Amino acid sequence: MSQPTTAISPTRTADFSEWYQQVVRAAELAEPSDVRGCMVIKPWGYGLWENIQHTLDGMFKATGHKNAYFPLFIPLSYLAKEAQHVDGFAKECAVVTHHRLEVGPDGNLRPAPSSLLAEPLVIRPTSETIIGATYAKWVQSYRDLPILINQWANVVRWEMRPRVFLRTAEFLWQEGHTAHETEAEALEETNKMLGVYATFAKEHLALPVYTGEKSAGERFPGAVQTLCIEAMVQDRKAVQAGTSHFLGQNFAKASDIKFLSRTNTQEFAWTTSWGVSTRLIGTLIMAHGDDDGVILPPRVATSHIVILPVVPKEETRAAVLEAAHNLANSLRAVIYHGSPLRVEVDARDISGGTKSWEWIKKGAPLRVEIGPRDLEKGSVAVARRDRAHKEKTFPSMGDFVAQVSDTLDDIQATLLARATEYRDAHTVRIDSKEDFYAFFTPQNADKPEVHGGFALAHWNGSAAVEEQIKEDLKVTIRCIPTPGQIPGAEEPGFCVITGEPSPRRVLFAKSY
Repeated sequence: MSQPTTAISPTRTADFSEWYQQVVRAAELAEPSDVRGCMVIKPWGYGLWENIQHTLDGMFKATGHKNAYFPLFIPLSYLAKEAQHVDGFAKECAVVTHHRLEVGPDGNLRPAPSSLLAEPLVIRPTSETIIGATYAKWVQSYRDLPILINQWANVVRWEMRPRVFLRTAEFLWQEGHTAHETEAEALEETNKMLGVYATFAKEHLALPVYTGEKSAGERFPGAVQTLCIEAMVQDRKAVQAGTSHFLGQNFAKASDIKFLSRTNTQEFAWTTSWGVSTRLIGTLIMAHGDDDGVILPPRVATSHIVILPVVPKEETRAAVLEAAHNLANSLRAVIYHGSPLRVEVDARDISGGTKSWEWIKKGAPLRVEIGPRDLEKGSVAVARRDRAHKEKTFPSMGDFVAQVSDTLDDIQATLLARATEYRDAHTVRIDSKEDFYAFFTPQNADKPEVHGGFALAHWNGSAAVEEQIKEDLKVTIRCIPTPGQIPGAEEPGFCVITGEPSPRRVLFAKSY
């Protein structure tokens, strides 16, 4: 029996890593740049980021935050003020030491010796230190608090093993930075923003995520507490899809953010930071894609609908194109979750089959074909990307326009249900060291990336145990799950490695 034709080779089950690279390329989302470790985000991929940005920006502003912009360059001395922070990022920093080039004696360009900077500048890996220095100027009294700021920016972390969207030397993100009068307010902010990320992941990216707290060994450098959302993708690895950090007074003390309190004493502010990045796009691809390419959740899709005019004969071209554009205009008048539908008409003079496959690979939620026969019947041929590519329905144009929002919502719900079912099926309670090691040990030498998934197991809180598991299996504690999220996770037991008492289960996984 012949195997069904797919657009992507190899398949997810044959070589997930290579499948991912091929999907990104086939969908025209991004490509590696000439600068090692950096990427060029192409229009179809950047449209995804714009929609993610637009939605999150609205959610941030609804919680009282405003946007600002801070410098790309950070004086080295600023970064060095917070010891844990500099230790955590030292190996990833790109540093500017000169401000001018010259032609050397050998005829080649070189940094001009006379342009050596008095102090090296670090290209921001994150902005806590430079923003902290600014907040120190802004804050004098408790009346100046809270400060609730977000910035959309790029950052540089010198990544040794780059992978487009997941780990690149330069990437796009947002970083929120807030300062508060009290510890309680800062903790409330930290949890609130984690909730924003979890809601966005579920309702807009169709990604079910576990929320929780990072262990001390996985905490953001310099933070008192790091909260996170963790997603599972189809090779059963975890992706840290967003983080929210309670920084305590650590960065306030390092940056001298202090204020005159209500009791007329000098106190240090309590600060937070939180962020998500273009890594969300990689997570979305790996969670929802299939062997035909990307499948985009409608709420963030670059385009909701692509209309494909079918023109077998030149004499029908004008009528078909007119009908396609008329339908597009009718669809653009539909408001879908607060915005007009995003619709494209692909009128390129290439074969219909070629065009259809291109849009399948790009993951457009709905493909609509209009040809001479459809004009005669007053119907359209509609294909959903979440279903088999040959499956079509044939509603009238009026019915399609009337039902399109419900159809898109059904696709969104289907993707979330699939991803949730997959995650839950591969989240397993484990109570013995033997089972734990077997769960994360590949059973097939030809597929070393295939393993069990997420393990919910007891841990005694020991950093030594955490390091042993990381060394032996390349497995880390992804989070200490939020109470009440996973039934039974808070029940006491015994550490899966040492047998010592454990207050609750934590979530272990291999990760990107």
